[in-house]
Amino acid sequence: MSPDDRALVDRFLDMMAAEAGASRHTLAAYRNDLGQAWLAMDGALSTADPEDLSRLGRKWVDLAPSTVARRSAALRRFYGFLVDDGLRKDDPSAALPRPRFERPLPRILDEAEISRMFEGAEDRAASGEAVASRNLALLELLYGSGLRASELVTLPRGAVRIGQPFLMVRGKGDKERLVPISSRAETAVSRWLEHVPGSSLWLFPGGKKHLSRVRLFQIVRQLAADAGISPERVSPHVLRHAFATHLLSGGADLRVLQSLLGHADIATTQIYTHVDSARLVELVNARHPLATRGR
Repeated sequence: MSPDDRALVDRFLDMMAAEAGASRHTLAAYRNDLGQAWLAMDGALSTADPEDLSRLGRKWVDLAPSTVARRSAALRRFYGFLVDDGLRKDDPSAALPRPRFERPLPRILDEAEISRMFEGAEDRAASGEAVASRNLALLELLYGSGLRASELVTLPRGAVRIGQPFLMVRGKGDKERLVPISSRAETAVSRWLEHVPGSSLWLFPGGKKHLSRVRLFQIVRQLAADAGISPERVSPHVLRHAFATHLLSGGADLRVLQSLLGHADIATTQIYTHVDSARLVELVNARHPLATRGR
């Protein structure tokens, strides 16, 4: 990348970190996407014109639609920054490729399958064994609070306080949010804490640090297998999807769900509305003002 373009990308990323609170991983992804675009446009980036951008569609034809969409979004934001800061007069991003693709629906478990996982985990935890107590606490927090895997494994030892019905979680973009913690989860965590050394910084210690996401993935799959569920269908993120899906099915407001999940854009949350279309139709028929009017 030319020195001028590199300097502008650095300024753009500084803005993203300061104003948008972008994480280190997000900034690295933006830098990579802008670098790939620079290569595809033969060294043009900050000075690219609409014709340069229109050719990207042909050069990126073999890429996945999601990759093209992500790179286009990075360029769109970059050019918007240049215009806002007076570094160029026009915004050529209208010429960027806009791939059409269907967003995959989340994999989910039904409530009966979730119940089987809990029944097995609770039976094993009744023995008082440390590993079984830990696994039940993990399951309670994944399904009961909708935590991301990274959020769960990095919880500090004192994250769950007796009598306090919520957790403060640091999620994507280093943003904090409150998530609910059920009395069941509180009880499970309390029993697990009996096995956690008082010197531990983490609620779920593992090795020299905290439990890894890979190990969490393995634990969740084993809990599924023990419940007679195909392990390939289950992951920590699938349990987060189940949390969202079952809350929505129970009547949760979409905006509340957005807040609980820590989604920056409600469009991300709206994907869960597919799961219970019959209930939504029934809700409209029962609650809409016209439903009570006679024909």
